[in-house]
Amino acid sequence: MLSPAAPPDWELIDVAVPRPSNRLPGISMAGFCQRVPEPVDIAMVAHPSVTLLVDLSDGGGLVYDTRGRRGCGSAVVGLLPGELRAGGLVGECLQIRLEPVVAAAVLGASNELSGRVVALEDVWGRDAGRAEEALRAAASWDERFTIAGEFLGRRLGTHPPVDPEVAHAWRRTRTSRGRVRVEGLADEVGWSRKRLSARFRSQLGIAPKRAARLVRFDHAAHLLAAGRSAAGAAIESGYADQSHLHREVREFAGLTPTAVAVAPWLTIDDVAWPASSPSRIPGRRGGPGTGPR
Repeated sequence: MLSPAAPPDWELIDVAVPRPSNRLPGISMAGFCQRVPEPVDIAMVAHPSVTLLVDLSDGGGLVYDTRGRRGCGSAVVGLLPGELRAGGLVGECLQIRLEPVVAAAVLGASNELSGRVVALEDVWGRDAGRAEEALRAAASWDERFTIAGEFLGRRLGTHPPVDPEVAHAWRRTRTSRGRVRVEGLADEVGWSRKRLSARFRSQLGIAPKRAARLVRFDHAAHLLAAGRSAAGAAIESGYADQSHLHREVREFAGLTPTAVAVAPWLTIDDVAWPASSPSRIPGRRGGPGTGPR
């Protein structure tokens, strides 16, 4: 396990996000710079994306622990990694979220990453080190976002794209916030449920029904972080009742709804990814291209 450390004080962390003109479909990025060097420990909450954590600290300050297995440095967090904690003396870090459809094109078959956390070097080999060096040498976060975007763009053609039918099913799952039935998705793409489930799982690393549950959980978790009551979040997210929400939160996060509401991993989403947050949290700082270098 990680050494004992406090949750991050977001007032001591500068957040930078790409300018709207530089944002790429299916890819979202945010840069974090901790102004006061001290160890932190964050429980990472499941999210419907594959996450790249690029450690830009001198000496590799990022440390992560999942299911008793410890690693350090830049990492790729697959879908549903289980209980995962990240922290250490991070300093600066670039976090990149890839929609599963994009992740399959950039990283390869996502089912190989499902439920796992692996070193970025294990996925990209020497390219991982080259990317880190270029990002560290950049003069600003704007330049870093551009470099990261170009690097990801070059890798988009290195793996086969997912089937259009699978891509459509994923988009509908996201836009419906998980409130869509697999039978309906199969009808929309003209496939049988069995075929859609098999292709979806093999290409995105998760069954369509479980993907819908993950997306619905993510929506509910952000509602809780934004101050909604558990009962209100359950109704708005389409759960049968508050007990149903409690069971899902326990399965996906290993926490209670009350604990999820104050999870440090979620409280910063409002700044870093405001378009996906249900409401803004007063007193947070950040903006396009901000953050000292």
